[in-house]
Amino acid sequence: MKEAKNIPGYTYGTIDLARSPVTLADFELMKRSVLFGEEDVKALRLSYEVLKDQIDAILDVWYGFVGSNPHLLASFTSKIDGKPLEEYLGAVRRRFGRWILDTAQAEYDQKWLDYQHEIGLRHHRTKKNLTDGADSTDIVPFRYLPLLIFPVTFTLKPFLAKKGHSPEEVEKMYAAWVKSCLLQITLWSYPYVKDGDY
Repeated sequence: MKEAKNIPGYTYGTIDLARSPVTLADFELMKRSVLFGEEDVKALRLSYEVLKDQIDAILDVWYGFVGSNPHLLASFTSKIDGKPLEEYLGAVRRRFGRWILDTAQAEYDQKWLDYQHEIGLRHHRTKKNLTDGADSTDIVPFRYLPLLIFPVTFTLKPFLAKKGHSPEEVEKMYAAWVKSCLLQITLWSYPYVKDGDY
């Protein structure tokens, strides 16, 4: 966790975070709804050992995908001239790399819930750009958040298979990642949903 302290804007587990409006009891029902259980947590822990030294290569794939799709890259571009903001992309990349490790190591407790809420706020107009002082677009359009679960998890699967685990183990890790991403995107959606409808 020491290396995480050197990532600007990474505030997981700090007093700076607001408490998530989603309670732990609510979250238990969400986990049940996506069939997320202890076997998935074990599979995610296994994925940590598999992925921890492949972070840059994974991010290269993900950033290549975003960069080749102007409608996705738009969330990291200047309001003034529409050009990509390299410093902003770099800062987000460092936190995105940490997100991979956090997903694999998550305790799924109150601290984790609070940080998911923060991530959602940072995608929404509520707090977008504030963390990095970026002069970028005001919001990451909601329509792309759920859709990105597929490219993120599908392109992660080959990395999960690189350390000699059995096909069955790889499938378990992959399924756990899909479920965790579904949970996280659903949590990140909170600020986008009309009050009383979440």
